[in-house]
Amino acid sequence: MNRWWIYQKERFPLMAHGPLIAAFSASAVGYSSLLRGEGASRLVTSYVVAFLVSLGSFLLLRIADEFKDAEEDARHRSYRPVPRGLVSLRELKRIGIAVAVTQLLLSIWLGSRGGTTFGWQLPGLLLITWIYFTLMSEEFFARAWLKARPVVYLFSHMLIMPLVDWFATGCDWVPTGRVMPAGLFWFLAASFCNGIVIELGRKIRSPAQEEAGVETYSFLWGRPVAVASWLTAMAATLGCGLMAAAKIGFTLPLLTVLASLWIATAGLGFMFAKTERGSLAKGIEAASGVWTLALYLMLGVVPLFFR
Repeated sequence: MNRWWIYQKERFPLMAHGPLIAAFSASAVGYSSLLRGEGASRLVTSYVVAFLVSLGSFLLLRIADEFKDAEEDARHRSYRPVPRGLVSLRELKRIGIAVAVTQLLLSIWLGSRGGTTFGWQLPGLLLITWIYFTLMSEEFFARAWLKARPVVYLFSHMLIMPLVDWFATGCDWVPTGRVMPAGLFWFLAASFCNGIVIELGRKIRSPAQEEAGVETYSFLWGRPVAVASWLTAMAATLGCGLMAAAKIGFTLPLLTVLASLWIATAGLGFMFAKTERGSLAKGIEAASGVWTLALYLMLGVVPLFFR
């Protein structure tokens, strides 16, 4: 058991990912409920299922990366858990299967609460996520082509974010026996843009932190362009978030919080673009997490307390 504790600390730290995924899933359920004009009183079951399935989805993405990057890890990153023999790909495959089965059972159980007419919808949303996840795992059968086009690669992989979020919103509207509420588009668009923020933020590093065989965005584009892209993705997230907030009458609070955060992160990004300090690169990744937490809390959690 100790080796699995070590694995999660290194490759899927629950203390870091757990709060973000909790905010992600709670926001999806809460935002859907707000669009339908309801409060938070009956959402606990939906929150729990959305969180567990979302947590499982992000764990499956990590496991898929272990398979996808196995050769490169063995060649360039022997310190990681799989190449150094801490855990095996076979063991990870078994865990992945168990996670998928659990996701399916949870979606069938919660979906069935909406009645026979709607009982298939939640497993159907999960299936859509799985199909896209499978294509991602195979690099859309065009690995070399995608690797040569980092922007296309980034966008194609971040489409999984709104799909996972779509399922999470379904944990609210499917059990009620309702159709999907109008107005979800901008929320899902904000989720897509925020996925880009996270992905860019975790792959911006100082020259001393760069590793052989790891194509970070700071390595591919240079620090100034990578930071500018990160801030642009934040601005796009803010724009989509404002459109989503307008649907629930919460525009000004979201603008106040996220605009303030953007100004602070812009200062951090500017300093990093001008220097090579590794602590600033870690600050960019941490800021991406704070931004994510603030976005989801302000869209689907905090507004519930004003209803």
